[in-house]
Amino acid sequence: MSLVIFLLVALMTTGLYFSTAVGDWKLGRSASETLRSVYVAQRTYLADHPTTPVTSLTESDLRPYLPNNASTFPKVAGLDGVERSINVKVSPPVILNGSNGIYDPSGNPNDSLWDVGE
Repeated sequence: MSLVIFLLVALMTTGLYFSTAVGDWKLGRSASETLRSVYVAQRTYLADHPTTPVTSLTESDLRPYLPNNASTFPKVAGLDGVERSINVKVSPPVILNGSNGIYDPSGNPNDSLWDVGE
């Protein structure tokens, strides 16, 4: 009887662990999709304004070029629930942590989680 209870508790613990990992993965994927839409807006703007350097771009420049015609520039929620802004002055754009560093909890800049990918 105690073996059955132990197995049930172990299975529940494993299930909770994997559901948390899947939730983190979904947040990373969502952030990546948002970054890709900003990247498309960035490239479209630069195609219309070829002499503009990437370093001088602003969110207001790119807002009309966002695929979903958003009224505000998108932000990304991190794993800790904090809203993070997107740096549009680099190509491809990146998510910023509070100190202007790059926010990518996955640790891989090309995995399409928290980044544009390849």
